[in-house]
Amino acid sequence: MSIRHPLLAACLFVASTALAEDWPTFRGPNRDSVSMEVGLLKNWPKDGPRLAWTAKNLGIGWGTPSVADGKVFGIGTRGGKDGIWAVSGKDGKELWFTPFAAPAENLQKQTNGPGSTPTYHKGKLYVVSHNGTVAAFDAAKGKELWSKNYISDFGGSLPKWGFNDSVLIDDDKVICAPGGPKAALAALNPDTGATIWTTDAGDVSGGQGYSSPVKATIGGVPMYVILTGTKGGLIGANAATGKVLWQYKNTPAAGGVAQIPTPVIKGDLVWVSCSYGGGSALLQIVPAGKDKFEVKEIKAYKKVDLNNHHGGMVLVGDHIYFGHDQNQGYPVCVEFKTGEIKWGPIQKNSDFAGGMGSAAVLSADGRLYFRYQNGIMVLIEPSPESLKVVSSFKLPPPNEKSYSQSWPHPVIANGKLYIRDQNVMYAYNVKADKN
Repeated sequence: MSIRHPLLAACLFVASTALAEDWPTFRGPNRDSVSMEVGLLKNWPKDGPRLAWTAKNLGIGWGTPSVADGKVFGIGTRGGKDGIWAVSGKDGKELWFTPFAAPAENLQKQTNGPGSTPTYHKGKLYVVSHNGTVAAFDAAKGKELWSKNYISDFGGSLPKWGFNDSVLIDDDKVICAPGGPKAALAALNPDTGATIWTTDAGDVSGGQGYSSPVKATIGGVPMYVILTGTKGGLIGANAATGKVLWQYKNTPAAGGVAQIPTPVIKGDLVWVSCSYGGGSALLQIVPAGKDKFEVKEIKAYKKVDLNNHHGGMVLVGDHIYFGHDQNQGYPVCVEFKTGEIKWGPIQKNSDFAGGMGSAAVLSADGRLYFRYQNGIMVLIEPSPESLKVVSSFKLPPPNEKSYSQSWPHPVIANGKLYIRDQNVMYAYNVKADKN
């Protein structure tokens, strides 16, 4: 029986790149939206946890921050260019800003800046601009080290809302998602940007460019799993060569328009979901010979019954929690091993403190954090029995009224809850002994 991210390997990996309580990449150290911090508040004061500091003038953008080496990193558009920034983790004061790419043009509405999360590894940062420029930077001073472009270098096509993936660093490779016919994924040298391999999965268009790769080991084979567009679906690629090992193109991985959520993986089971014309499914990935796997669909749902638009899904114990439906975040709990719904989706907003719109989710110290699109933060006790709301508070008014969606994922690192909102970012003390 194979295991994804064995505990020892995960600890060694995190220790080699960042401190144990850091959040060095999208969805955290293991890219699963689970924080290992303890001693956090089990319930919040009426007005929420104590605000430690506010960072301002970051540049517009939807990107979730990352935290490492005493700094908080992010991406935003300033002065007509996408750029990467660093602020102090102590007080939010800016340390540096480096513009590196022209904004993508002719995008759809509701596009307001880049959405990638910088990935920190061994003193360097790796991030993707809206126009598909993947670049490396010195984390201390912000100096650009190298760059490639998804379109000109890998044959990718600009998504409707720009490229928004966040790269994975694994085994001294930068794993990114250009989405080209011969480069659904690409592995790059972290020091030079040189191409190590690409994944030829054919046409993967139809909503690609929004989901990020995650690593798994199934049947003893390390692989990278990525949700591409409708024509590519969900792909598992050999970590050493980039060769496609398996592919799943059924409706739950073929919603089109924008295929966003990162799949949830444990052992040989994969939970995938997307919205628009999609749905959800529990899959079993079964070895079927050398470099071959079969995909068995254990349970599948149509979009109307169960789907995650964006904001992500999190596995806590034996159950997955997330917000259901397009442009909604109706809480739901699913048993991971069977794919059966335990409760929800709950559609009465008053049952979850008035949260409305999509919900970005996080798990930490026995609690779920749901950040709703309308700025309501909800603290939930995870339970397969029922929805158990513990506390809630209202975030400050939107920083950009024309782009008011509270979409970036919440982050917990070093005792603080980080909330990005376009040009600003709030850091709340969530350690129990700090309130």
